[in-house]
Order: sequence, then structure tokens, then C-alpha cells
Amino acid sequence: MSRKYFGTDGIRGRANTFPMTAEVAMKVGMASGVAFQRGKYRHRVVIGKDTRRSGYMIENALVAGFTAAGMDVFLLGPVPTPAVAMLTRSLRADIGVMISASHNSYEDNGIKLFGPDGYKLSDELELKIEQLLDEDLSSQMKECDDIGRAQRVEGDLYRYIEFAKRTFPRKMTLAGMRVVIDCANGAAYKAAPAALWELGAEVVSIGVTPNGVNINEDCGSTKPAALSRKVTEVRADLGIALDGDADRLVLVDEKGAVIDGDQVMATIGQSWHKTDRLQGGGIVATVMSNLGLERFLKDEGMNLARTKVGDRFVVSHMRENGYNVGGEQSGHIVLTDYATTGDGLIAGLQMLACLKNSDKPASEAFRKFEPVPQLLKSVRFNGGKPLEDKVVMDAIETAKSELGNSGRLVIRASGTEPLIRVMAEGDNRALVNKVVTSLADLIGES
Repeated sequence: MSRKYFGTDGIRGRANTFPMTAEVAMKVGMASGVAFQRGKYRHRVVIGKDTRRSGYMIENALVAGFTAAGMDVFLLGPVPTPAVAMLTRSLRADIGVMISASHNSYEDNGIKLFGPDGYKLSDELELKIEQLLDEDLSSQMKECDDIGRAQRVEGDLYRYIEFAKRTFPRKMTLAGMRVVIDCANGAAYKAAPAALWELGAEVVSIGVTPNGVNINEDCGSTKPAALSRKVTEVRADLGIALDGDADRLVLVDEKGAVIDGDQVMATIGQSWHKTDRLQGGGIVATVMSNLGLERFLKDEGMNLARTKVGDRFVVSHMRENGYNVGGEQSGHIVLTDYATTGDGLIAGLQMLACLKNSDKPASEAFRKFEPVPQLLKSVRFNGGKPLEDKVVMDAIETAKSELGNSGRLVIRASGTEPLIRVMAEGDNRALVNKVVTSLADLIGES
């Protein structure tokens, strides 16, 4: 069955434009409520959101749909995506919902759904909801006496803060460390600085003044330049940049240099491997992770399992094969000892623990390998299927032959935007640049 609503990470689009309309959001609530009716008891759903102005519209539409389906709704307000996943389990809810378009600009919004176990929905459940979205559900809505209730929940943000703090080594504090945290004017603008301060760090916060339209604007994990400047300005030990819903991070060392998700996975993987905490014999990453990571892990006696792009595919492989460390180069870091989804704050705390144990500056402690030259270009397209064009297909095969065994080529369509992403890596930087540039130009012309 083809997907009309769901992409690689829930439903996402420009706010007030299909599929991210109030009408669709209400239907999502109704359809999800029907799909998760599993007995004669009061079903409940928790709903969190980031700081986008359109979140109010989507939130109220979802409430209408869920309550019409007979579900009680607990509104969390602005909280990180991993907090929704955690509170879904903690509050014994049947469904968790996060209203966010992650790292996208404020014009976009999205709906992410979690099952009662705190994990994102399976393909089968998403397809079931897809089917229900286009059906007439009026006969399955509740009578007046059974309509659900909705209430705002106070204090659950602090339950998440305490949960995150408990993942930090018990006998360790951040006393004596200066940390800059960039919350992207997003969902973690309260939680992340509070957790770091309560663990003893001297905290410098940026990106903590959301106004509904400045989420991810020149800040956060996709635009770490402001964090780099602040780290060097205040002479911090480390900088942490989260994205709009705080399920990913990038770091900045004391010199202002960016540390991506591959280096984070290498650091945590090596640390846990040495203390016999690592499960699965290695880590799980996507096809976009650098070849240098793969070589580093091999030298350390660990394996690298690769999946398709998307943290849900990483998590699925981890669960099926017994891994407890995985993630993406972009900064989704999944540590299943603690969380069911990517959690930027928890990953940042683990890295701070590694930094404290190393007695080295971040520029040395977190540079585990030299990345193989890699180039990624995103090509915007308007309709059509450029990757099915014969000229493009032939050029891709030629590029793969040129890279040979010393490099890799990955070309994929974005699941959240009308973009084709062209990535190549290899020991020959000039060849990598040539391959990516020529393919990107060709795809853009097709």
C-alpha cells in the first residue's frame, strides 16, 4: 500500500497545507483512537509539542479527534520528543503523540506517534491508520457519555528531567565544567539547561527564547555556528546543540570545532565496550555514516551494522539484533539502556561523563577517527522521478565504478522534503567532489 500521509518520520508538511491541516490532524486522532481501542477501559493518550505557533492548531485538532474516539488526553505542552516517549510508558498511555517537524523551520510541522511501549509505530500500524484516515469513522465515534476528557498536565517536564539525570553516573557531577547548551528555541528550552545545572555544571544557554517562529533559526544542531562562537567566547569545556524537538544533538569542542554523530557513537561505543556494557558486539548506524567510523570500530574489535536512513530503522535493527548503541551521523543517538528513541540530552550527558573520565579536552577526547573525505549535496526537485531517468541511472553506475572499493556512493530521496541527497566518500577527495558535483548537477537538470 502506498503512503499518502506518513513519511519516514510520521506525518510532516507545511502547516495549514495538506497533509498538515487541522482537518487531517483531527482525523489522525480519530483513526489512531480507533486503531488503539484494546479493551473496555479508559484509554489515554499523551500529547507533547515543540514551540511552533502552528502547534496550537494541530494540538487542539488532535484533542478533538482523540476525545471523539473516547480517549482521555493528557497535554504535556512543550517537551522534547524523548520525553513524550518516556511519559507514554510512565503514564501507561495507549498512544504518545509529538507535534514537531524536528529540525525544519517553523513553517513546517509534523505528527509523530508512539505506541504504549514508547517506540515509534511499526509500518503495519502506520498503514492501518493510513487506511482509517480515508474511511468514514462516524459510526465508530463514542456516544456522549463515553467522549474522552482532556487536561493539561503540570510537572511532567520535571519527571523527564529527573529521568535524564539518572542516566548520568551516580557518583559523578559536572562541578567545575562550563557547558554551553543551544536549545534551538525548541522543545528542550527548559529541560536541558535545568538538567545540566542540577548536575553541577556552569551553564550558558542560547536558543532558549522561543516566540513561535524562531525555532531552528540560525541555531540548533543543523546550524551550530552560533554555538561555536559562544563556546570560544566564554571558554567553555563543551557545547551541546539540540534540534527543535531535542531528539538529536551535535557537539562543539573547546576550540569551536563541530563533533558530529559519528564521533559521538564512536566515543560512547568505545567507552561502553571497554566496560563490557556494549551489547551486540558493536553499534548500528545508517548508510550515511562515515567510512572512517567503520574502520575505527573494526580496529577496536567492534562491528558496524548499517541500515537505511532514519532513526526508526536504526532502532528496529537494534531491537531485533540486541544492540544498545546506535544512531545517525546527523546526531540521532539511541541508547536503549535508557530510551526508546533518540535523546539529545541523554546522549550529551553520556558524552560529558566520557569527557570527565578522560582528563582530556574535548578536542582530543572526542576525535576518535579521521573522517574519510565525504561530500553531501541536496538537490531540490519539483515533481517527477529523477532517479528513474536512464541518463541519471547510467551516471550513477559510472560513479560507483569510479569510486571502486575505496569509496561509497549513497543517493536517496528525502522522506520529509522534496530533495534528492547525493553523498559520496572515499580516500580520493578530488574524485569524491567530482562525483557528487556532477551527479547533483545532472539530477537538478533532469
